Order: sequence, then structure tokens, then C-alpha cells
Amino acid sequence: MTNQFNEKVIVITGGASGMGLATVQRFLSEGANVVVGDLNEKNGEALLEEAKVQGYEANLRFVKVDVSEESNIEEMFQTALSQYGRLDTVFSNAGIGGAFGPITDVAVEDWEFTQNVMLKGVFLGIKHAARILIEQGEGGSIISTASVAGLSGGAGPAAYSAAKAGVINLTRAAAIELAKEKIRVNCICPGAILTPLIHRGNPDMVKDRLIKFQPWPEVGEGKHIAGAVAFLASDDSEFVTGHALVVDGGLTAAGPSAMRSGGSSGIFAGFQGLDTGTTGVPPKITPMKKKK
Repeated sequence: MTNQFNEKVIVITGGASGMGLATVQRFLSEGANVVVGDLNEKNGEALLEEAKVQGYEANLRFVKVDVSEESNIEEMFQTALSQYGRLDTVFSNAGIGGAFGPITDVAVEDWEFTQNVMLKGVFLGIKHAARILIEQGEGGSIISTASVAGLSGGAGPAAYSAAKAGVINLTRAAAIELAKEKIRVNCICPGAILTPLIHRGNPDMVKDRLIKFQPWPEVGEGKHIAGAVAFLASDDSEFVTGHALVVDGGLTAAGPSAMRSGGSSGIFAGFQGLDTGTTGVPPKITPMKKKK
């Protein structure tokens, strides 16, 4: 593998597990310096230990980050500047399953929690990355994680889908605004990707079900998203901005409504509440209310 990102500085939220972790590993292997922001401190410590074993200790920093808190985001970017002297790319990837269940029963605080993590967190990533990149005056790449659930109805719970649709539109708006600064703004729309957010410790049980959702006969993995991020961060995509790159094994070509019973909420069939994913924050799960 080439060192196309040698000495580049990459900031990644949600980088201590799943797609984010695969992307961290990809950038480290290609010579980048990486700052990871994640709420799960235990996973962050494990990531640092692994990097030390692999010889990347000097190239990785971890910051405990709640992406919905602006001061946390500012601290994360300040770590990149103080430790590595610049910023080249940010990948706002932190996410959760979010509020799920009948829309008539979704609690307002669960809806707000979902939007704060997955939409406000992306907004803050774009805002503060753009400030730094504009000041540097050398352009850069801003990438966020959206989802095929943001492209149409039926591919995820309402709160999750709304947040991801917001990420796609925010990406386009920011791309227009920042184009004059040669800052590219794009997002990735993953399909069914086998990560801890989906399999919850049982990858073999979930794998076959995920494959059935899509035409491609192999399950989506974190490395597939990492490859898309690497493309959008590289000079190969220098004329690509305002784009929502679908990485889904042909799922949307077949029709994303096939995922109605899948995704992170599929394991909670018959229940409602808040899926907090791999953040370490306890989920809120209760039996679905019976209809009168």
C-alpha cells in the first residue's frame, strides 16, 4: 500500500470502532497522522494500545469527544493542530442507531439525542474544520457519514433517516459555500455494513441476513467505507464536491425498502426507545406499546 497520505493530518470522529476504526487503520497504514474523537474511552484506549504494538504510536492521538458538544469538537481540532501542526481532512463519522419505534411513541428527548449526535455533530465538524482550512489557505477535504436511509423512506427509523437526509443536504450546501476556498465537502452513504453497531457481538448471525438485503453477494465491511473515505480525501477526487457517494453493494439499485426489517433497529423488533450504539452510553429499550 502506498503512502499517499504521508504526513497528512486526519481527524476522525467515531474512530474507535466499526467503519471509523477501519478508516483510522487505513490512514495510518498510508502514512497519515490521525486524531480520533470518540465517546467510548475504553475503545479509545484499546485503539492506542493497538497502534503502539503496530508502531503507529507517534501517529495517533485519542480525544474523548461528545460530538454534540461544541467545546469537545474544538478541543479535538486543537489537538490536531498542537500535535501535528495542521489539518488536511476531517471525517465526521460518529453515529448511533438513534430513536426507534412508532413515530407516535418516539420521545422528544430521544429524537433530539439522535439529531444532536448525527446531524449537529456533522455540522460542528464542518464548521470548525472549515475555519482551520480557510485560515491555512491550502484547501482540504471534509467528509461525513450519511446513509442510504437518507436517500428515501423505509431504509431506517424515522429519526435516523431524517438525520442522515440532513447530512446529505448540509453537505451540498457547505460544498457550494466552501468551493471558493478549494475545500471539498462530500458524504458517504453506506448500506448494510457489518460493524458492531449492527451485529452487537454476533457477526456470524447477522452476516447472512445483511447479504440478503443487497444484490452483491458479499457483506459490506468497514474496509469498504475506508476505501471510499481514502478516495474522497485524496487528490484523485480533486474535482468531486457536494457528492453523496453510495457504498451499498447495489442496495439502493434494488430498493432500500428491503432494509425495513434490518439495520441497527432490526434487533429491537417489538421494542421502542433509543439505540446508543457503541458509545458506551446505556440504551433505552422498552416493549412497544400495544395499539388500542
